[in-house]
Amino acid sequence: MSDFVCLDQIDGTAEIMLKRPSKLNAVTAEMASALVDISRVVDDDPTVKVVLLHGEGSKAFCAGSDLNSLAQYPSLWAYRNRKEYSAAFRHLRKPLVAVLHGWSLGGGAEMALSADIRIAESNVKIGFPEIKRGWVGGGAATQLLPRIVGYGAAMKLLLTGDHIEASEAKRLGLVEEVVEIGQGLARGRAICSQLCEFRSVALEAMKSAVRASLSMPLEAGAQYENEMTTLCFAEGRHKDGIDEFFSRRR
Repeated sequence: MSDFVCLDQIDGTAEIMLKRPSKLNAVTAEMASALVDISRVVDDDPTVKVVLLHGEGSKAFCAGSDLNSLAQYPSLWAYRNRKEYSAAFRHLRKPLVAVLHGWSLGGGAEMALSADIRIAESNVKIGFPEIKRGWVGGGAATQLLPRIVGYGAAMKLLLTGDHIEASEAKRLGLVEEVVEIGQGLARGRAICSQLCEFRSVALEAMKSAVRASLSMPLEAGAQYENEMTTLCFAEGRHKDGIDEFFSRRR
């Protein structure tokens, strides 16, 4: 693990905190490796239903990759960033909620793109400045961002390297909610608490079916959804949900 990445569990929520506020939570090679390991731990833990990602401090969620680390360990960093690290959160089976505040740039913004729900505090600044440094990020922003905000908006952000603020991020659909400064973590926890009321198999099946819609033709996706429905019914506890529904109507 790493001294700069913290994992805690609150009931069914696994909270992952980037803990390097003096450096705007910039990710080192060591932190990247820890995030890969942690993502596997929480995804394999049957007591975890949902994952919450946030950053410590008041200035930044994550300012991206630590450039000193990148220069010191280029081969290790390239491997972890482009292979395992970039895919760590993207491949989570469990719902991922990200809370953004302050600077959320480069690799930090790319981590957030892998989230299923993004909450932003009103001081957030989101951007992908890699083009200004002469490279492509490697965290799948070129693939995820167009799916979230559309081709034109994605190209503008990626080609200019400019950052946007909370209101524009909300308008583009890059974040789902904007809250006041200091309220992001509480809101993220509230959402996670709500999701934890539901069955793990249903949460994972729902995420899988929706994600499939991004790559499958309509009819194939509909068939996959039916398979996920069958999976939920086969688990046997769907009757609890039906009974609860009717009990509330009495």
